[in-house]
Amino acid sequence: MTEVAATSGGVQWAELAYLTPELILVGAASVLIILDLLFRRKEIVAFAGVLGCLAAMFASASLFVSTDSATVLNGMFVFDGYGSFFKIFFYLTCILTICMSLKYLEVEGVAFGEYYALLLLATAGMAFMASAADLIVVFLGLELMTLSTYVLIGIRRDSLRSNEAAIKYFLLGGFSTAFLLYGIALIYGLTGTTQIDSIAAFVADPASEGGALLVLPVSLLVVGFGFKISAAPFHMWAPDVYEGAPTAVTAFLSVGSKVAGFAALGRVLTVAFGPVPELWTALLVVLAVLSIGVGSILALTQTNIKRMLAYSSIAHAGYALLGVIAGGRDGLTSMMVYLFIYGLMNLGAFSIVIALRSEGVVGENLDDFQGLAKLHPLMSALMLVFMFSLAGIPPTAGFVAKFSVFMAVIRAGYTPLALIGVVFSVVSAFFYLRVVVLMYMKEPRMEVPLTMSLPLKFVLAITAAAILLLGVYPAPLLDFATAAMTGWEQVSVVATEVLP
Repeated sequence: MTEVAATSGGVQWAELAYLTPELILVGAASVLIILDLLFRRKEIVAFAGVLGCLAAMFASASLFVSTDSATVLNGMFVFDGYGSFFKIFFYLTCILTICMSLKYLEVEGVAFGEYYALLLLATAGMAFMASAADLIVVFLGLELMTLSTYVLIGIRRDSLRSNEAAIKYFLLGGFSTAFLLYGIALIYGLTGTTQIDSIAAFVADPASEGGALLVLPVSLLVVGFGFKISAAPFHMWAPDVYEGAPTAVTAFLSVGSKVAGFAALGRVLTVAFGPVPELWTALLVVLAVLSIGVGSILALTQTNIKRMLAYSSIAHAGYALLGVIAGGRDGLTSMMVYLFIYGLMNLGAFSIVIALRSEGVVGENLDDFQGLAKLHPLMSALMLVFMFSLAGIPPTAGFVAKFSVFMAVIRAGYTPLALIGVVFSVVSAFFYLRVVVLMYMKEPRMEVPLTMSLPLKFVLAITAAAILLLGVYPAPLLDFATAAMTGWEQVSVVATEVLP
């Protein structure tokens, strides 16, 4: 990793080239607000948002291919393959969310142009979190993301459920942010820095005497991140918020927000506190086991599919934590693969829920899926693919994802965790397959119309095709994740050196 030198006055203009994707997103969001005032048709605003995300994705991919790892902005922002992997995923998530939102927002009566600007701003916050080399930048990216999602969750101003979900997320989100900030403050007090590599240098220095004192601040950081990734026991907000928020926002929140939390968590723990894994490994083991168990068991009793998918996302957070626990290049690669596939599965499943939303049908209750195979065979087949993949049944990509993290924790010496994961994978198969049984083995309860649009069909086609293709040929994704982690050992070595 190279560090781009700063001028005596602070930051070189050349350093801003590394922030091109984030600057594109923020600029595009500003343009969308203006377009919303100029055009009544919100499709124009949405199309401009997609173009902005595509431009940011192209910029990230170009930098990833042509540029070595580098730290800029006086060591506060790092450009590397790890961050680029997550950024490209965030841009793809935003594009798919925009596509699934177009018709749905009209049905809900909330076709506001600022919706798309908020999506881009939230995505920019996620991108900053993925490349943050300083705890302050992590916090700023987190706040940009969460402040945008607070508004998105409550955008249905005439819906009591949406208002309740927004208030719950706002209050609990502020509470968890306090934990995170308190942890950052304590770390600064003990180490004298908030830069991730400098913290690692302090922790690795045998002369430092702050190792035992770091237990509390590291625990506070894990609590703060645990809320963002909805890991048990910090999951209490997820079912109500997922149910009350507009379904397109729920999909974006369950994928983008969660993965952004993992991107920051993986870098902070494995780099800043990598020299002393005993500070955080045991805590993550508890969170992973609780998340897998609580999410899998409580999902069994749900009758609302959005609540079921909320508890499912809690369980998937536990599986992804296994990759962080394994640590190193192998563990983080498995986490990245798992989260990428999880995002495709969840976006696809929520797209089906959106397709069932019409003037007369909400499409959120499991009973709405009863006999769906006789009414809409293709839609049922797609939902079957998503449910099989979420359950980890081959030959879908969900099996590849779980196999990847299980092998990583086994190689790291945590075989009991892999066994626990396998057991609860069997448990979780019950509530996923229950949806399949309702669709294929029950008679239709009523006529269920579909609310389809060309962009929504695009989302369903992309997610389903990717899940099936990666299930039988996962090499492209595995190669991408491996290439993104190239030089990770060098990052760890640099981080443990005492910097001037």
